[in-house]
Amino acid sequence: MKENYNPNEAEPRLQKFWETNKIYQFDIKSKKPIFSIDTPPPTVSGKMHMGHAFSYSQMDFIARYKRMKGYNLFYPFGTDDNGLPTERLIEREKGVKAVDMERKAFVKLCLDSLEKEFRPRYIQDWKKIGMSCDFSLFYTTINEHSQKISQKSFLDLYRQKRAYRKEGPTIWCTECRTAIAQVEMQDEEKMTDLVYIEVKTEDGTPLVFATTRPELYPSCVGMSVNPEDARYKNIVGKKVVMPITGSKIIVTADKIVDPNFATGVVYFCSSGDAQFLEWEKNHPVKNKIYILNKDGTMNQDAGKYKGLNILETRKKIVEDLQAIGAVKKIEPLKHVVNVHERCGTDVEYRVSKQWFIKYLDLKEKFLKDGGKLNWHPEYMKVRYDNWVKGLQWDWCISRQRYFGVPFPVWYCKKCSETILADEKDLPADPLYKRPNVAKCPKCSCKEFIPEKDVLDTWATSSLTPRIAIELIKNESLKKKLFPMSLRAQAQDIITFWLVNTLVKSQLHFKKNPWKDVMISGWGLDPKGKKMSKSKGNIIEPQDMMKKYSSDCLRFWASGSKLGDNLAFQEKELIACQKITVKLWNASKFVFMHMEDFNFKKPKKILTTDRCLVSKLNKLVKDCTESFDSYDYSRVKLDTEQFFWHTFCDNYLEIIKDRLYNPDKRGKEARLSAQYALYASLLKIIKLMAPIIPHITEEVYQKYFLKNEKIKSIHISEWPEIEAVDKKLNESYEELMNLISEVRMYKNQNKKSLKESVDITLPRKYEKFDKDLLEDFKAVTNTRSLSFGKDMKISF
Repeated sequence: MKENYNPNEAEPRLQKFWETNKIYQFDIKSKKPIFSIDTPPPTVSGKMHMGHAFSYSQMDFIARYKRMKGYNLFYPFGTDDNGLPTERLIEREKGVKAVDMERKAFVKLCLDSLEKEFRPRYIQDWKKIGMSCDFSLFYTTINEHSQKISQKSFLDLYRQKRAYRKEGPTIWCTECRTAIAQVEMQDEEKMTDLVYIEVKTEDGTPLVFATTRPELYPSCVGMSVNPEDARYKNIVGKKVVMPITGSKIIVTADKIVDPNFATGVVYFCSSGDAQFLEWEKNHPVKNKIYILNKDGTMNQDAGKYKGLNILETRKKIVEDLQAIGAVKKIEPLKHVVNVHERCGTDVEYRVSKQWFIKYLDLKEKFLKDGGKLNWHPEYMKVRYDNWVKGLQWDWCISRQRYFGVPFPVWYCKKCSETILADEKDLPADPLYKRPNVAKCPKCSCKEFIPEKDVLDTWATSSLTPRIAIELIKNESLKKKLFPMSLRAQAQDIITFWLVNTLVKSQLHFKKNPWKDVMISGWGLDPKGKKMSKSKGNIIEPQDMMKKYSSDCLRFWASGSKLGDNLAFQEKELIACQKITVKLWNASKFVFMHMEDFNFKKPKKILTTDRCLVSKLNKLVKDCTESFDSYDYSRVKLDTEQFFWHTFCDNYLEIIKDRLYNPDKRGKEARLSAQYALYASLLKIIKLMAPIIPHITEEVYQKYFLKNEKIKSIHISEWPEIEAVDKKLNESYEELMNLISEVRMYKNQNKKSLKESVDITLPRKYEKFDKDLLEDFKAVTNTRSLSFGKDMKISF
């Protein structure tokens, strides 16, 4: 072994070794039980961020453990690279705008850039952090393999009458110029103005309402008060005249109005207003007014405000109302608004024709299905339940974008009949191909209009279990892979990915897609804040891996319980550096004393060595139980504690005399120590291997490989749980306590630990095994040992 371990040299070399030797490859011929993981396909956004490093490392701890436990691991890797995130990446990096390019040219630019530039570099980050995926089982959510599966899913749901198209109010992002789903909205607290506007009834009675959306004023179609509000008993049923527009609006009563907010009078607008959709259920409106264009500007129905954007319209309408004295006051207000999670733009509600998946009628079923999953940690199920209970819209799956999986659909030009692609022709892009029918089956028209919209990226990502499994061609093996064993993911995409994957699996197969789910928390900045470019608090995992090592970054990620958030602390990486150095040096010490070891269990094993083995057996038992319950952080803490204190600080010091002076204690005593050293160090690095895979592999390759004959530590067997001797463990603890007292006495007297002493032990220790007392005398450098009433030490 070299004098020092250099991770910058070793880690890339070991990663190449794993890949070249196919250490992590799924074995299609193996008879081992299968453990299958629905690996999250990260969105190709340029490079891996710290949240990725945190969450994916935790998944990999479990994957590596399961492989060592004897499972044939199905652990594919994919990238999510279709839809709006990829469009924004290409537009940013290439300095183009999709809207300004011919669609075919933009799609080609996206595909070429992903293939030649972004994807290979992106995947390399995951390899650098030591992910043990089978990278030969690879997919992208935009390749033909995934497109075919995604389009087939759509066709199946259409035939089930679950996929449908309709025109109506949809959640809309004016920045991205597309419809979005409920799941893509986030709550954000913002400051705004609450504008108090006075209108009058036809008989001249004044009435004041307050709004934060005066820009929607031209589309006002209703006004309500709470039926229990005594202030407005005489107003209900009367018409008010709206200044500027001259519209006459009937005042109605509705319980959704909060009488304690502002004046207790609310106006309802058919454009951009979520509350209007609820209000309309009780107050049907025949002549709705829609004033928003797809880019957020006003259309002709906004009258003189046509062409203005939302903020410009808001300002102009308030000015116009102020000019006629209709604005009574303006108050600052902090409130929560819905924004698009992709770009942060306030969402609007705009009428458009969209494709949906009908699933609101199945909410109770989905709650029951979610309850059948094994949740780790269990409390994360509450987030799933709350989201499903709060669903108010069917799933909108169409997007008015350019780069994505096409809908395999055409429409008859004459009667608008929907024409579907044949399954044998998938993947199909209707923009560049005609349907397999010569004429419309309904009206015989021979002209067709292709669907220009693309599928929502989550409509494809929700099929990752099927996308991954279909990479395998053996039909009987596919059946063994589904349902999958595990879905591992971060907490923030429970509503996006977990819910939608379960929905698709239940709709297609009437089964849950996995048995277990493990949900990680967030990796935060050192102050416990979420990292973001705008805050300037981003810590790049690439920089940390280069400065310390990949193992050190993984070690930090193992520092929190599953589901908990964890602030990034560089001291944790420094702590791992120290462990790495200590492990390397301890291994060198062990190996230098192994030249004459025959790798056979000796006939006699000394008490101290048996004590160590028993303590280690207890650690193996605890670590196995912890990993089985996804408690990797407990494995890290327990193994770290054992390695530093039990093994290095105590055991190695105790047996040095036997190793260095075999003539003094005899060859059997040395052989016993050699056996315990070999067995215990091998078990220790196996316990550490799932968390810090590089340094443990390096130690294994340098010495253990020649005897163990297994190509890599990561496909070696997890240590077996062997008998734990409580009596031996108690004896060991007593021995450590005695040694600690002697060490403390020497420190208090400012003496070297090598200083010779005379010791009297309490008489109960006369029953200690002779070899245990000999080890005690050697490590404390005792000249004479006697027994009496109390413990006494003298120089």
